[in-house]
Amino acid sequence: MKSKKRVTIYDIAQRLNVTASTVSRALSNNGYVNEATKQLVLKTAAELNYKRNTLASNLRMGQTQTIGVVVPRINQNFFSNVIAGIEAITYQKGYNLIICQSDELHEKEVKCVNTLINQHVDCIVISVSADSYNYDHLQNVLDQGIRLIQFDRVAEELETLKVINDNEQASFEAICHLIGQGYKKIALLEGPQNLNIFRQRKIGYLRALEKFNILVDETIVVENAWTKELGAEATRKLLSLRTPPDAIFASTSDFSALGVLEVATAMGFKVPTQLGICGYSNEAFTEITSPSITTIDQFSVNMGTAVANLYFDELGNKDTSVTPKTISIKPELIVRASSSKKSQV
Repeated sequence: MKSKKRVTIYDIAQRLNVTASTVSRALSNNGYVNEATKQLVLKTAAELNYKRNTLASNLRMGQTQTIGVVVPRINQNFFSNVIAGIEAITYQKGYNLIICQSDELHEKEVKCVNTLINQHVDCIVISVSADSYNYDHLQNVLDQGIRLIQFDRVAEELETLKVINDNEQASFEAICHLIGQGYKKIALLEGPQNLNIFRQRKIGYLRALEKFNILVDETIVVENAWTKELGAEATRKLLSLRTPPDAIFASTSDFSALGVLEVATAMGFKVPTQLGICGYSNEAFTEITSPSITTIDQFSVNMGTAVANLYFDELGNKDTSVTPKTISIKPELIVRASSSKKSQV
């Protein structure tokens, strides 16, 4: 079936034997058009089912009122909440969002960014993928005169607007909590160290051990254990050691912590008396596991609203090479049953 051609102002002009500029002024109520002609244009537009091309109109004004968002995973609670926070503000402002998912792949991230550039978005908001190894595509965003806001996972070398968490302090507080509960040998499941957030979380872990004069045991620091499957695999190895850890901090995500819990339970370890567990991100399922999982709330919705507000705060500045600005949102440790060892004594 042949699709219908989209009705344009030229179709209306031809029908009424007037100029396209007359139709445009009548539809936008911008400029003088006598009332009779205006009403005739509006009536004809309705009859022909004319739909205004907002993209073309906005482009003529130098903006599209559209923001592109690139996230590693849409189906993770953290990222979906950030998007919800952004949308809550942009909807009020009459802006639209285009959401892209990189699937943690650098190549796909580059394609997403290039697509958004070609869509003439006014701003690109991004949390970089774990697979990212250079950021030329993000520099290109800036070179194109498009605003760029990074959140959570950021390319630190790029001077842009950023919204982040205090990851180091959050990890420090998590380890201090575990030590305070009587755990002495705390393993760390860490994420890809090319990402700023995982480097910062490791620094917090090491700082807490130093505070309590606990020597770092590199045999229980596991690299790239940042998914449920990798967390489970790491846990099997850790709990099979001659002297296994008595706590595991899944600094990467709650999905990794869930892998820890499932394997520990299957291997007969009692949580929290024999093994303490702490995750990161406050995914919804952490409240309903048995036992519930101690985690760190990143206030993801607040992060999203901060991203959107940062954009609109800067909107009046026509110079897209604005002074770099970083907003830091303090996460909160949420203590649940998986690390509450003293309450079991």
